[in-house]
Amino acid sequence: MASLASIPILSLITLLPVLGMIVVVLLSGDQVIKRFAVAFSLVPLALSILLWLAYDQAAGGFQFEELAAWIPSLGVNYHVGVDGLSLPLVFLTALLTTISLWYSAGVIDHRVKEYFALFLLLETGMFGVFVSLDLFLFYVFFELGLVPMYFLIGVWGGPRREYAAIKFFLYTLAGSVLMLLALIAVVFDTGSFSLVRGPMTSAAMTTAGMTVPSVPFAADPRGLAAILAFLGFFV
Repeated sequence: MASLASIPILSLITLLPVLGMIVVVLLSGDQVIKRFAVAFSLVPLALSILLWLAYDQAAGGFQFEELAAWIPSLGVNYHVGVDGLSLPLVFLTALLTTISLWYSAGVIDHRVKEYFALFLLLETGMFGVFVSLDLFLFYVFFELGLVPMYFLIGVWGGPRREYAAIKFFLYTLAGSVLMLLALIAVVFDTGSFSLVRGPMTSAAMTTAGMTVPSVPFAADPRGLAAILAFLGFFV
């Protein structure tokens, strides 16, 4: 299991659903699409199980990290990893996606291609949120997940799906704006997009010669920026 550390397993788990989405778009026939989507969702699920089995609980902390410069001019990195909190969430995301697709295969009977393609895209957004260790990357995945959710609600929702979709859009728009403002405030306060803060440790950052930034808003934990961050997640 230790060999998993030598492969980008988190990137595979996160981005494989996008590959599945592309294949779904190219396929024809509702039954073929349904069977492929359900079967393909088993791949991230199997990888998440292997990930959990390979996680060193005695060592703890962030493991299976991947770190690469993404937008060097802004200090944004592609930095992913899992710890004892995010690892179960990755597994649950994979498990619930498979269960949801399996159930959907029996009830979705119109615009099947679009539904399963969007659901797989949503899975990538959810995975990305749980494995991101960079604020900018986290924000990208968070917003990515909102797009398919809006269409899934608006097209395949209940009797008041249009109202629910608009309400969802307005609430998430407000939350996204507040979160973006908080993200900018964090960067101005600490000079870093990293989600690894304070006493946390990151082997990948240490290897790259990067220092762990301070906890944001430490001098004013009840200030405006901290409130914006709380409201962004609360909404």
